[in-house]
Amino acid sequence: MKPLLSKIQSSFFTRITTIVQSFSRKERIAFFIALWIAIIGCATLGWIANIRALVEVPSYGGSLSEGIIGTPRFINPVLAVSSADRDMTTLLYAGLTRISENGDIVPHLAENYTVSNNGTLYTFTLRDDALFHDGEAITAEDVVFTVGKAQDSALKSPRRANWDGVSAEAIDERTVTFTLPEPYAPFLSNTTLGILPKHIWNNLTAEEFSFSQFNIEPIGSGPYKLDAMKRDASGIQSYYDLKAFTDFAPGEPYLSRIRVHFYDNEEELIDAYEKNDIESMNAVSPDTVASLEEEGARVLRIPLPRVFGVFFNQDQANIFTDSSVRRALDTAINTDRIVRDILLGYGTAIHSPVPPGALGYTSPEEDTPIDTLAEARTILEDGNWEWTPSEPTEENLDPVTGTWQKEIDDSIRTLSFSLATSNTPELKTVAEYVKSTWEALGIPVTVQYYEAGDLSSQVIRPRMYDTLLFGEIVGRDSDLFAFWHSSQRNDPGLNVALYANISVDDVLERAREENERELRAELIAEAAEEIAEETPAVFLYAPDFLYILPEDMRGVTIGSVTTPAERFSGIGDWHMETEYIWSVFTTTER
Repeated sequence: MKPLLSKIQSSFFTRITTIVQSFSRKERIAFFIALWIAIIGCATLGWIANIRALVEVPSYGGSLSEGIIGTPRFINPVLAVSSADRDMTTLLYAGLTRISENGDIVPHLAENYTVSNNGTLYTFTLRDDALFHDGEAITAEDVVFTVGKAQDSALKSPRRANWDGVSAEAIDERTVTFTLPEPYAPFLSNTTLGILPKHIWNNLTAEEFSFSQFNIEPIGSGPYKLDAMKRDASGIQSYYDLKAFTDFAPGEPYLSRIRVHFYDNEEELIDAYEKNDIESMNAVSPDTVASLEEEGARVLRIPLPRVFGVFFNQDQANIFTDSSVRRALDTAINTDRIVRDILLGYGTAIHSPVPPGALGYTSPEEDTPIDTLAEARTILEDGNWEWTPSEPTEENLDPVTGTWQKEIDDSIRTLSFSLATSNTPELKTVAEYVKSTWEALGIPVTVQYYEAGDLSSQVIRPRMYDTLLFGEIVGRDSDLFAFWHSSQRNDPGLNVALYANISVDDVLERAREENERELRAELIAEAAEEIAEETPAVFLYAPDFLYILPEDMRGVTIGSVTTPAERFSGIGDWHMETEYIWSVFTTTER
C-alpha cells in the first residue's frame, strides 16, 4: 500500500513540476504569488478558526486586600455576632448550602437535599470529598454537633432562634436529617450555617468554647484557610492572611490569597483605601461613596432586604389608635426626598413592609405629585382634629404655630409625641427631617437618641416609646411573622408597632408553611398590602449595600445580600487572572 501511495505522490508532483516548467517567466511569478497568497490565506483562516474556538475562562492566581471596620472576636459560625466576625466566618467556613448569585439557596458542602411532602423533614447528603482545613473528613456527626452548639442555651448563640425545636440526626456518615416541629418554608436559609469540626471542639465546656483560641485561629470548612495573622503592639489583630483551600470540595477558589485588614472606624478605613493599603471595603457612608464614585471608584449597589420606618406604639400613645393621625403623618413624609437628599440615591423609597429584592415585593404605583402637608392637614381635619393657632408673641411670630386638638374619651387631647431612635449619623439625619416635616404640619415632636445597646434594653424590649425610628432585617424570604404577627407584640418578638390583625395573622401563618415559592410570594404580598393600608408605621426606605471593589476583579455577581458578610457567598468565582482554552473543554461545574 505504501509503495503505491508513494508512486501516486511522485507522479502528482512530477506533473505539477512539468506544468510549471512550461510557464513563461511572468506566468511562473504569477503562479508563485498566487500560491503564497493561498498558503497565507489558509493559515489565516486556520488562525481565525482557532481564535474563535477559544474562550476566556477564569484562572487561578491573584489576590485581594479587603478593609473591615471592627476586629473579629468570634470567627465561629455559632458565636459570630459582629460584622467583622461574620465576614471572617463566611470566608473560613462553609455550610450545607450557600446563597447563589440569584439569591437562591443551593447545595454547597451538601451534594443534594430533599424535603418531605409535609415540609417538616429535610434530608441532606454530604459530598464525599468534603474536608476540613486540617484534612479531616466532614461528616454528618459534625453537622449534628454544630447544630447542637447553636441550640445550646449556655453559649447564647445568635443563631439559636433559627434552630429552636429542630431535631438533627446523623443517619450515616454522609446523611443528616432535620425534623421541624411544624412546616417552615424559609428553613433552608438556616442550613448556610458553617460546619464546625467536632474533633476539635467536642471536649470544651461552654466557657472554654467561648474563650477557645480556635475562635481567633480557626480550622474551618470554607473556601479559604488561615495562613498567617499579624497583631499590633497591644496584641489586637491588625490583619489576617488567608490562602485558597485547594481541597475545597465545591472547587478551589480562583483568587489565591486574601488579606483582611481591620480598622476602628470609617475614617481609618478611608485613609487606608486612599493610601492603597486596601482595594475593597464596605460600611462606608453614602456621601463618602458618592465622592469616591465621582473619582472613578467601582461601586457595587445591592438592595438590602431591610425596612426603615417610624413605628407607632398605640399602647403607650393612644392618639395613634386614630387612623387619621397615622395616615396624616404618613402622607406628610416625602420618602423620595429622604433617598435623594440623605441617602444620596443609594436606596429605595418604600411604602410597605416588604423591601426591594425580597420575596413578595411589588413596585409601588407612580404617585401623583401633591402638596403633602396640605393633604395631611386635610386628613386631620376630616378626622375631626381642630387646628388652634397660637397667639403671636414677641418671642414667637410664626403664624403657623398652634396645636391640633380633639376630644377623645371625654378629654381634649393635643397632638404631640416623642420619637426614639439610634444615635447614628444616618438615623439622626433622617430623624431631624421627619421631625421638621411633622412640625411644619403643626405637630411638636421630641426626638430622643440612644446608643444601640440602650435603645434595645431601655426602649425597644420594654416597648417604652411613642414612635420608634428603626430598621428591620426582613431577609430575602420575607418572613414577616416576627415583625407583624400579633403573637410577637411583646419582647422578644419584633412586632414593634404592636400590630394586631387576625386576617394578617392567618396569611402570615400560611406563608410560613407554603413551600411553593410563587404561592408564598403571593401570600406575603397580600399581607404586606393589608398592613400598609392600615398604616401601623410610616415606611421610609430600604438602603443599598455599597461595596467598593478593584476594577479588575471579575466574576463578582452579588445579586442579593441580607447581611454584608453574604457578599462573600460566591467568593470562589471571583478572579483576576484568565486564560484561553478551546470551548469544548469548558465546564460550568464548580
